[in-house]
Amino acid sequence: MAIDYVIDYKCYPKQEITTEGILERIKGRARAEAVIKLFRDNGDNRPVPEIGFELERTTASGESETKIVMIQDLLNQSDELLQYEHYCAGCPANNTGGPFGCIGQIEYPISGKAELWLLNQLPVPIETLPWMLLRQGLQEFKAAGEAVSSMRNEGQPFFQEKGVLVRQLGEYIINTNQLFEMLFLLGHIKPSYGATLLMFFNVIRRDMNADEIMSLAPSPEDVTERYPMLLTPDPDDDSSIRQFKQYLRAIYLAWVLNVRVLLDV
Repeated sequence: MAIDYVIDYKCYPKQEITTEGILERIKGRARAEAVIKLFRDNGDNRPVPEIGFELERTTASGESETKIVMIQDLLNQSDELLQYEHYCAGCPANNTGGPFGCIGQIEYPISGKAELWLLNQLPVPIETLPWMLLRQGLQEFKAAGEAVSSMRNEGQPFFQEKGVLVRQLGEYIINTNQLFEMLFLLGHIKPSYGATLLMFFNVIRRDMNADEIMSLAPSPEDVTERYPMLLTPDPDDDSSIRQFKQYLRAIYLAWVLNVRVLLDV
């Protein structure tokens, strides 16, 4: 289980086989490889074309149906992407440097260390304008984090930390449920909102006046010179922090390109 995201840049592969088609094939290969490993770990060495598994799904009419999915079919469908991989080299939306690098994910469970890292990126009261914008945004969106609370119940796979973490920012207290809601549950991320998130999470500089903040979207032509990305890797980062940094970098690239980040939570 994971949060999937895509930089919505209209490249040739997406025009030919659609964003959904690319995602389906990438997920299909990941599922196929996981099933093959499971079979091998349990001593089943049948040839891949003979391996299948049952998949239960809900139809449009609300009924449940089960079908057999053959691993070789998933691999064949995934191989259809090979002819498009060369388009990813040099693509401005390539966030990872590899084929289809505009696509990424944040895996569950999210570590408590990563949630604490997110809290520590937020603006403090002496950073007056960003701090006021954060407070105003949380109030306007009524982001209290209730939608996330049930995701922390025992037995749920989403968070390592079952309790909510909080940080005092002057007169205001923010918690990690609110951060999750802000980052993932307000719909696809448009460039204007992306620019705000980049400022909140210290991905771009925050020493701006009100007029400059208001002019962040659409991004200016010299955006990468005026607003270089401040994120850097740290050897102490765990996998969740690395994935959050990759996600924030995707938001940065989408903002530079004036396109959305599509989310599937």
